[in-house]
Amino acid sequence: MLRVLLNLAIALCLSASLPAQLLSPGEFLPHEHGRQFTPHYLLADYARHVAENSPCVQLLRYGSTHEDRPLLLAFVSSPENLARLEDIRQNNLRHAGLLDGEPDPALDRAVVWLSFGVHGNEAGASEASLSALYELARASRKDIPEWLENTIVIIDPCINPDGFSRYTEWYRRYAPLKPTPEPATYEHDEPWPGGRVNHYLFDLNRDWAWQTQIETQSRIRKYQEWMPHIHVDFHEQFPNDHYYFAPAAPPYHQYITDWQAEFQYDIGRNHARYFDREGWLYFTREVFDLLYPSYGDTYPTFNGAIGMTHEQAGHGIAGLAYEMENGDTLTLMDRILHHTATALSTVEVASKNAPRIVGNFREYFERANTNPAGKYKTFIIRGDNPKGRLDAFRQLLDKNGIRYGMGGNSGNAWAYNYQSGQEEDIFIEPADILVSAYQPRSVLAQVLLEPEPELEDTLTYDITAWALPYAYGLEAYATTRRVNPVFPWEAGPGADSLKAGSSPYAYIVEWTSLADARFLAALLQKGVKARFATSAFAIEGRQYEAGTIVISLADNRKMGTDSFHGLIAGAAREFGQPVHPVGTGFSDSGFDLGSASLQFIEPPRVAVLTGEDTYANSYGEVWHFFEQSLGYPLFPIAPEKVSGIEFSDYNVLVMPEGEYDIDDDAMESLREWIGRGGRLIAIGNALSALEGKEGFSLSRYATEEAESEADEERQQASLDRRLDPYAGQSRRYISRSIPGAIFRLQLDHTHPLAFGLKSYYSLKTSNHFYELLKDTWNVGYIGETPEVVGFAGANALKNARNTAVFAVQNKGRGAVIYMADNPLFRGFWENGKFLFCNALFFAGQGVER
Repeated sequence: MLRVLLNLAIALCLSASLPAQLLSPGEFLPHEHGRQFTPHYLLADYARHVAENSPCVQLLRYGSTHEDRPLLLAFVSSPENLARLEDIRQNNLRHAGLLDGEPDPALDRAVVWLSFGVHGNEAGASEASLSALYELARASRKDIPEWLENTIVIIDPCINPDGFSRYTEWYRRYAPLKPTPEPATYEHDEPWPGGRVNHYLFDLNRDWAWQTQIETQSRIRKYQEWMPHIHVDFHEQFPNDHYYFAPAAPPYHQYITDWQAEFQYDIGRNHARYFDREGWLYFTREVFDLLYPSYGDTYPTFNGAIGMTHEQAGHGIAGLAYEMENGDTLTLMDRILHHTATALSTVEVASKNAPRIVGNFREYFERANTNPAGKYKTFIIRGDNPKGRLDAFRQLLDKNGIRYGMGGNSGNAWAYNYQSGQEEDIFIEPADILVSAYQPRSVLAQVLLEPEPELEDTLTYDITAWALPYAYGLEAYATTRRVNPVFPWEAGPGADSLKAGSSPYAYIVEWTSLADARFLAALLQKGVKARFATSAFAIEGRQYEAGTIVISLADNRKMGTDSFHGLIAGAAREFGQPVHPVGTGFSDSGFDLGSASLQFIEPPRVAVLTGEDTYANSYGEVWHFFEQSLGYPLFPIAPEKVSGIEFSDYNVLVMPEGEYDIDDDAMESLREWIGRGGRLIAIGNALSALEGKEGFSLSRYATEEAESEADEERQQASLDRRLDPYAGQSRRYISRSIPGAIFRLQLDHTHPLAFGLKSYYSLKTSNHFYELLKDTWNVGYIGETPEVVGFAGANALKNARNTAVFAVQNKGRGAVIYMADNPLFRGFWENGKFLFCNALFFAGQGVER
């Protein structure tokens, strides 16, 4: 059915029976569509052209990227539906219980959302969006107008414009005039950091739920306004992999309904019908599972949709033509053809099943409101958690449209304690935040908040635990009892009022969350001098813990008294920061404010290694943390510059995860700089560059005996594996792996790296372990009996015992801060960001010598 149509649209670029002004992609673009990559500005121009020349298309700009490229949605339907688009949208939200009132059956339409190009270097996806839009808009086929009578199609032609532009501009600039399909040629070797990622080098396909990136935030706002019934995320995979479409592979999350699982088969069978007819190879039910909640298939699924991933051979490796292992050549035109076919097939299935789709969508949300699926019916977040942590947590709930309120007088409940892992009887305080499972977004709330997902299969594509109370470091509980919020959320008391004209002796800021670190970062950039407490003290009737920030007039006299007090008051108002003025330096207990127990904070001057030796995602996480989370400057430098750099310009050097080859001269320069007072923060796999090197205490094994025992175990394991059957390799491998699990750490609360942390749960994504380090402060470590949430293989758990996760080694006047786990992973581990602030502002500044 599609062969003639698509060949016309893509290869021959003819436009029979079209509205007079509507051009095909090939007629509109300066190049033949599929023979060259389309610059993003032309992709956007073509979408505008179609909207201006087809009565079946409306275009909306829903946001902009960090590089100011437009984020677009094309709405495709019949002219009659487009005239009532807002009524149809609101009617759909009434089906979901997100707007009051009964839905009108006359306004029921299937809503299909097609997302293209979340990974920018999977450029065939965004190229296919043009042909899919054209085929739906041209209205020359008998069945397409019929589809659009009962279906709203929403097309996002390019989710990641900055990454798409990074890849396609590089390719157009450096590829030869005639494509060279040989895999070894330069056009198939995309340079660092690649176009997969966005401006901040984040993988947007892992960001749907966390919404750390501006593209995701803008898209989810529109997604929630529509709540589509079907969502397809169009990707590309390696060139020798055949086309993948739904149904998905196990594990499925336990809250996915039978309807959602079964309808994937309906769509998959329809796709297969066209692929079989054309002789195109494909596979289903392998690799791509439905567990991790922040993908472009799972996030829509947990919002009531049929969420799917479609993967076409291609990727940044493929260029315009690629010689596959079977001797055939994969072309960009092939990639466009296949994605266009499944896009149209999806719309076809939706239209033919529109009443079923709408009916099941409504039932999904009726169950959510009246009989939620999960074990836990209410999640209780203590209202006396630090304000900054609660604010960040609530902001994420708000972004995801999850409803919450305050406890009021709700009495007692038997509940699971996230911190202890035990059940206990608790009293629900009036100021506690309650998230009830009895709400429209019940499933999403439960998926994000439940202590641990149930795994039907340990062979999964991504991390296996992510519960928000662990990520945000919150005292929280989950109960099987239904407890409805009594009152809407109300913010507690704000910042202490700083009276105009008052001249306190000092200002005190408690250190409990990333919000406090942002406030400190802003003051340091304005030239304010500050100190942090190395132990607890009390003054003017209030108790303060280690890590508390003290800002005194005495340290800031050069600013002038009035300017100093005005600056503090203004910053407190700007950041909504609680600040406690005190009129004396004489403490009630502990030390006075002139004591050496208040350590001076040397403002960090931060260099960050970047370039090909670093993992793009990890460098991006550091970059985004400084610029967007903390609001503090950083200075990127290439690893090869380390030996010749003027280290006096910087007092902090961050090594993101990567594979570094630091030569002897550079290593010596690094050691000398640390000895003079520099502080090195090494993250994740970057530790391997320091392992076993002179002057660094980092070693896999604490003693020679331990190393010898480990060698013997490896040798024995190697012998045991010699007769392993070929089948089952993946199953055997996972016994040694940790795809992503949460480990509870033992903390040395007296060390500055742990200040402000009541507990810490670390997201571990590798099976690399270091036994407790010698001559080093092992601040955060896994004990003899690992406490883990999520899946970790049995052998990996054995290796995890008594291993360091966060440690600080003093060297001369400086220090090395080892972070075996990445606290900035994907930018959503809020407690990890706070710990990183301890490393940045406190650790190694001299107090632990």
